[in-house]
Formats: sequence, structure tokens, C-alpha cells
Amino acid sequence: MTISLIGFACLLVLVFMRIPIGLSMGVIGFFGFAYLSDFNWIAALSMSSRRVIDTSQDYGLSVIPLFILMGNLVTRSGLSKELYTASYTFLGHLRGGLSMATVVACGAFSAICGSSLATAATMAKVAMPPMREYGYSDALASASIAAGGTLGILIPPSVILVIYGIMTEQSIRELFAAGFLPGLLGIFLYMGAVSWTVWRKPESGPRGEPSTGHQRIQALKGVWGTILLFSLVMGGIYGGIFTPTEAAGIGAAGAFLIALSRHSLNIRIIFDILAETAHTTASLFIVVIGALIFSNFINRAGFPDELLALISGYNLSPMTVIFLILGIYIILGCVFESLSMLLLTIPVFYPVVQSLGFDLVWFGIVVVVVTEISLITPPVGLNVFVLSGVLKDVKTGTIFKGVTPFWIADIIRLLLITLIPVISLALPAFLYR
Repeated sequence: MTISLIGFACLLVLVFMRIPIGLSMGVIGFFGFAYLSDFNWIAALSMSSRRVIDTSQDYGLSVIPLFILMGNLVTRSGLSKELYTASYTFLGHLRGGLSMATVVACGAFSAICGSSLATAATMAKVAMPPMREYGYSDALASASIAAGGTLGILIPPSVILVIYGIMTEQSIRELFAAGFLPGLLGIFLYMGAVSWTVWRKPESGPRGEPSTGHQRIQALKGVWGTILLFSLVMGGIYGGIFTPTEAAGIGAAGAFLIALSRHSLNIRIIFDILAETAHTTASLFIVVIGALIFSNFINRAGFPDELLALISGYNLSPMTVIFLILGIYIILGCVFESLSMLLLTIPVFYPVVQSLGFDLVWFGIVVVVVTEISLITPPVGLNVFVLSGVLKDVKTGTIFKGVTPFWIADIIRLLLITLIPVISLALPAFLYR
């Protein structure tokens, strides 16, 4: 355990020196493994090279670039505006309705985009102008975008759920099914956060103009491509028609056809999309490979076993251990972004959670929900900083102030999912077990 803790300390030092997290984990894992092998550098090199080769050749990981490509195509095709318009026609007449519409549109857009940061950046350009036009406060308007964007890492298809499934050897399709209901719960709780905000300060979210039945029908016609693509991809996975990897390929092809039909592509844009997909994929793979090398070091040092023995020595109940783990995640969320936090901790925590008899699919959803909170909490709050970069005239402090009811809603959702596992496990149990 001492060697493992020294490794974690060195990793934190490298991270605070702004060395990329993937490289930091790979370096610490390599040297730690070599130390535990009596400085057998051949063994450490063999382990590291095997991790690089196995990861790059893993067929299951091909789902990542395909879903990223699908998300980039959807983002460039301009579907976000139609999603927001459709949501507005049903909710805009309510007090705070435009913020509610933003949350719903973010949830729908993230379901096919899969990226929280991309959702926040895209919806900021679409939703912020009309909310300002109707007199919404900058705090509520920006907070609803920042919070709605966090849904991207939970509502399937989710790249983080894919990575979690590969690291813990869990079914990706079961994880996708498990994330669906908690994702919907998040949308409803965020809408509740908007209602609470406008109840306290009615002037922060005035009512919009009511829409007619004809306007609502026309708005729904504008999002048929989104609905069809999501139904095809997720319906195929849930129904067992094709694997997640096959679904990712079909989704990417479908997004390409939608973008073509909307005349939003040319040679330059296609090149940019492919280059962005390659860059994002390479960055993710570096982080994943580094995490796997670090995981080998941690496992060889016996840290999970030592941690389990320590917990057993204190006679803590299994649920108490879960809440301690969640507390650690909330603290780490103030320093690390979501993917780095997950890759750093999962190799340590999942063997302990499994040995305590918990379902790892349920634990995956709990972990993703708690990492979502880190996207909107200070001092890191990546979604908040993305928004402050897009909305130059809105202060970061204003967004953090407005987002407080939303992360409180996230805490409520986290407690519900933790204490009532059936919320996550009902759909996978119905479909696959």
C-alpha cells in the first residue's frame, strides 16, 4: 500500500505540473511496475508495449472513434437549433420555460452527440440569444446550458460508459440500457431546478409566447432525423439486433446521410470533421493506455486487496463504503475532469465494490453521475469554463452562482440512484437478464 500511495502522490505532482494525465499515468505505472519487478526493465517494457498493442487492436474500442465521428457530424449538421425549437414550442410558455427547453434540447442533443463539452458549446450559441431576448438572467440562462450539457456523458451512447465497460469487463449494451432512466431523471430534476429558481426570482425567467398546435407539429418535423437516428442506434442495441460497435458504425453513417441531406457538408468540412475525430480519438486512447499501464502497477502492488482488507478491519457496512467512495469522487471532482478521474480511480475501486457484492453495471452509472457533478462545480467545472469561453460577456462567477440549484439536483439524483439501484438496473434486467 505504501508503494501505491507513493505512486498516487507522484501522479498528483505530475498532474499539477500540467503534464497530460495519460502520459503521467503511463510514466508512473511503468516505473512503479519496474520497481515492483526488482527493476526488471524488460518486464516493464513488455507490460507497457503489450498494453499499447492490445488496446490499439481491441475491436471493442473501435466504438469510440465511430461514436465521436457521429457526434461531430451531428454537431456540424446544425440539428441543435431544431431540437431547441421543438423543445421551446412545448415548454416556452411556462415561467422558466426557455431554460427548461434548453435542458430538454441538451439532453436530446447529447444523446446523439455523446460529448458534454460539445453539447454545452453548441447549445450556448443556439439557446443563449433567445433567452436574453425574453429577459432571462444570465445566471439562469448560462447555468441551464452548463448543467444540460453534463447529460452528454450519461445518456447513451456515452464514450465514458464504453471506457468503463472495457475497464471492468462489463456489457456495454447493459451499461447503455442502465444509463437511460437515470438520464431522463436528470432532465426532470434539472427542470425542477429551473422551476425552483424562477419561483424564488420570477424575473429571472419570464414566460415566452405560447405556441399553436400547428407550430408544434412543424417543429417536430424538423427533428425527425434526430429521432430516427437515436431510435435506430439505441433501438438496435437494446433489441439485440446489432452490437454497440455495429451500432456506432450505423450511427456514423446515418449522421453522415443526415448532414448530406441538410447540405451542411463540403470537402473542407468533411476534412475538419475527420481530423477532429482523429485528434479526439488519439487523445482518448493515450489516456486509456496510460490508465491501463497505471492499473497494472496498482494491481501488482496489491492496492485493491490492501484497501479491502483495511475496510474489512473497520467492519464498515457495504453501503458506508459506497458513500465513502462517493465522497472521494466529489472531492476529486474539484481538481480533476471527469474522464481523468474515472480512469484514475476505477482500477482501485471496482475490485473492492465487486468483492462487496454490488452490481458493477449499477456502480458504473453511479460513478458517471458523480463525475457529472464535477463538470459544473468549482474550481474546475469544465462545462462552466467552456461556456465562459463561448459567452465572453458572462463572468465565470455568474455561471457558478446560477448552476448551484442544478448540482444540488444532481446530488439528489445521485442519492436516489445509489439507494434505489432498480432505477439503473430495471431496464437492463428487463431487456437482457
